[in-house]
Amino acid sequence: MSTARSFKSPRSILALILREMSTTYGRSVGGFLWVILEPVLGVALLSVVFSLAFRSPSLGSNFPLFYASGILPFVIYKDISNKVSTSLRFSRQLLFYPAITFIDAIFARFLLNFLVHIIIFYIIITGIIIIFDIKTIINFAPLFYAFTLAGFLGLGIGCLNCFLFSVFPAWERMWGVLNRPLFIISCILFLFESVPEPYQSFLWYNPLIHIIGMMRRAFYPTYDAPYVSIIYVVLVGAIALNLGLLLLKRYHRDILNN
Repeated sequence: MSTARSFKSPRSILALILREMSTTYGRSVGGFLWVILEPVLGVALLSVVFSLAFRSPSLGSNFPLFYASGILPFVIYKDISNKVSTSLRFSRQLLFYPAITFIDAIFARFLLNFLVHIIIFYIIITGIIIIFDIKTIINFAPLFYAFTLAGFLGLGIGCLNCFLFSVFPAWERMWGVLNRPLFIISCILFLFESVPEPYQSFLWYNPLIHIIGMMRRAFYPTYDAPYVSIIYVVLVGAIALNLGLLLLKRYHRDILNN
């Protein structure tokens, strides 16, 4: 039975990915291209706007690169978290079939959106480097860690919220309100080291600080970011993921039947 299930899961996940692509992006190539171009144009526009206010970035000499190295991991986490948190709602009708489990639905949404963000990231960073003729040596180890941590944290928080949104509908609205200042307190427009105490000690507990710091290590060889703790981010993501999966395993049938 377990062997048969192991062969069914990849097929179920692929089917769910194809379904989401046709539902979210449409059946035309243009629909998928717009999903890619929308965040690319958004980052480009905000880079121009913020560069007028912050002519000299806190790190390096190019503001679009500094801004992109902060906003892109933030967007990866936020978008994956949001998409995973609505997995049961999105695939509700299909989850009544025994061949598809709630884990398939969660992993399909995570995998598709993670791959989409890899494409978006590549387009934006390549565009910035070419347009501004930036001579930089990219360190791929911290780049890999930052991408992985952003995706894992988004998966963990999204999985926990997948349960909480379904059981406590008011929490979805509260979560949206609580996340509004996240853009400001995640060190996207400034460096963590520039924050004075005692605020710096409080900000350290925001896991996105560590992910963005790790991402900036990849593009700025002289930036060490000693405050970054991979273990802390993994711990936060793992606790949220395991708690979310445990609660969904116990209550997902009750959620679907309500």
